[in-house]
Amino acid sequence: MPAVHTSPFPASTILGYPRIGPDRELKRALERYWDGGSTADDLLAAGARIRERTWRRLDALGLAASPSNTFSYYDQVLDTAVTLGAVPGRYRGASALDTYFAMARGTRDVPPLRMTKWFDTNYHYIVPEIGPDTVFTLDPGKPVAELREARALGFETRPVLVGPVTFLLLSQPAPGSPERFAPLDRLDDVLDVYERLLAALAAEGAAWVQLDEPALVADRTGAELDAVRRAYERLGSRADRPGLFVASYFGDLGEALPALAGTPVEAVGVDLVRGRTPVEALGDALAGKTVVAGVVSGRDVWRADRDRALGRLRALRERVERVVVATSCSLQHVPHSLERETGLDPALVARLAFADEKVTEVVELAALLATAPPTVRSETTKTGETVESGKAQAPPIWESRSPYAVRAAAQAEHLGLPPLPVTTIGSFPQTGELRAARAALAAGELGEAAYEERVRAEIERAVRVQERLGLDVLVHGEPERNDMVQYFAEHLDGFAVTRHGWVQSYGSRCTRPPILHGDVGRPAPITVRWAEYARSLTGRPVKGMLTGPVTIVAWSFVRDDLPLREVVFQVADAVRAEVADLEAAGISIVQVDEPALRELMPLRRAEQGAYLHWAVAAYRRATSGAADRTQIHTHLCYSDADQILTAIDALDADVTSVESARSRGRILGELVVREFARGLGPGVYDIHSPRVPGLEEVGGLLDAVLRVLPAERVWVNPDCGLKTRTYEQVEAALANVVAGARRVRGTLAQSSSSSSPV
Repeated sequence: MPAVHTSPFPASTILGYPRIGPDRELKRALERYWDGGSTADDLLAAGARIRERTWRRLDALGLAASPSNTFSYYDQVLDTAVTLGAVPGRYRGASALDTYFAMARGTRDVPPLRMTKWFDTNYHYIVPEIGPDTVFTLDPGKPVAELREARALGFETRPVLVGPVTFLLLSQPAPGSPERFAPLDRLDDVLDVYERLLAALAAEGAAWVQLDEPALVADRTGAELDAVRRAYERLGSRADRPGLFVASYFGDLGEALPALAGTPVEAVGVDLVRGRTPVEALGDALAGKTVVAGVVSGRDVWRADRDRALGRLRALRERVERVVVATSCSLQHVPHSLERETGLDPALVARLAFADEKVTEVVELAALLATAPPTVRSETTKTGETVESGKAQAPPIWESRSPYAVRAAAQAEHLGLPPLPVTTIGSFPQTGELRAARAALAAGELGEAAYEERVRAEIERAVRVQERLGLDVLVHGEPERNDMVQYFAEHLDGFAVTRHGWVQSYGSRCTRPPILHGDVGRPAPITVRWAEYARSLTGRPVKGMLTGPVTIVAWSFVRDDLPLREVVFQVADAVRAEVADLEAAGISIVQVDEPALRELMPLRRAEQGAYLHWAVAAYRRATSGAADRTQIHTHLCYSDADQILTAIDALDADVTSVESARSRGRILGELVVREFARGLGPGVYDIHSPRVPGLEEVGGLLDAVLRVLPAERVWVNPDCGLKTRTYEQVEAALANVVAGARRVRGTLAQSSSSSSPV
């Protein structure tokens, strides 16, 4: 094969960088555009400013090779679908931007594509639809334009693409596809487009292209491994292409390592933070290739162990053609910079590294490697990650409440709810006035008493709206909470919270993950007074709203000096105490959410059973102290909950609500759902889209639920909390949800009456 390129891979790089802007500039630009307050040109200009700032910052930090095409107005998987022309016809709009956002957010008449978690992170991606008849047509505009844009600023960059195998494995069959069809069946057609795209990038002067293949670190079938070989044999055999760098991350390549090593790709990225394969074995497998060694974690905020990282890099250098120092994955999962976090304890700051600090670590390690002498010392394969399978520990005991039948009878007598009770998941819209009050409190411009009066007013508003609409079980709306994890972190010992540590969750939605750095304790009740206040306003049941122990830990940056399981159980004890205090205050329904239960699960099946056992045990530890008549709810959303339904059942919650509307009832096809013995609320309102579902749509979703579940087990609720929506949207949608439930109740009552003996 002719030589493809002559440029060696630069000595230091990262796999990606935060794209929201240090002050969430992208969030603000997107929401202005969606609200009609700016034009498409304004939005595109904001994106260009963020990209320029990123490239200039990386250059100033001394990084040898910066990526491009890592910026996105919503999601990188959605970007890839657009680049490949995989756009379902129902979304095509007046402009490319209209089409793009219709796929992500839906329109008034068309629901959006499904959304779920990106592997075991809290980032959400848009799930492409691929069918036997999907027509793939190359649209190289975005990667080519960003390559040119960076060059015009004086920077040569490496375009980053989602790799073809991962793209197809993350896709779902388009509606109407044959039962045995899988998107991977279209690999050859997709490779046609990738070949043309690589040629276009080579023609633009790109020396290297990064193809992200994180799906290769999960268990793969023989057919899927054959697809890896076939894909990279074919792409690697082309002469009209840049150098190929295939990046794996979030774990070990495992059986995919020899499959990939045997192809003509020039560079392979390996995760040396979460991966456990000895560097000697990696070096032997990848001899003759450039190894992009991910020794600086892109998933946490702790400084790298420099000596250990350098030792592993030196050991690799003895065995492969070239070693490049890199992050373990994209830095989109960590905040921008520690520079402005002046409120953190200096002793804690000394242990931390955000994105910019991690870039500096990469650059410094590359410089040290360049001057370090050869070594023959064998390096340990200890991983710095706190996620572990638990094999070395005895499995924890599952604590239990009374049998469900006993609890259900006590709860029915105490609560007196109608069939198909209607409730919401917890949060209500966070209004501009509320956010302004919270900002004024933080700035010292508003007193605590005035702020709490504002919170009480918002609680009363949420309660009155729910009463007027006719919901059966109410929530207080959570106006006092900036985030469902951060709020608890602010009231628990062992956590620190940042001022500017924003991380993208999806689209314009950003969170500030707290830093869990010490032993967890609950010095005082956290939610009780707000739940008591809401209860004082109404005669209807009000739920106490808590975040579960697994989710609090999963959505935090967690200490790495204890096994993860031990940290989760510390949080479980704090949640258990809060449940007890809510009960003592007269709250008869307590919801303990675990949307991250699936997310924290290891990617390899061999480790999943042990994890699920202790995760369920932690939840039961948090909730098993509740009395029989106290109804425990839980909630999961946007995380492929259908894959862990047996574990969800084992949580032993009295009622479980799950996302279903966004995924068009996908979870209802699972046998475990039909056998679910307790209350279940598949969502009938997708809250991550601004569209309001009509009464017929809600009714159709309820009918689908009742085809697989008996009415006495069904609850009616949205997919998730309502925080990101407006009151106008929420009231219109909930009115249809309540009307749909009442219509079905009427039908059930009529059916029962007609079947009764005269």
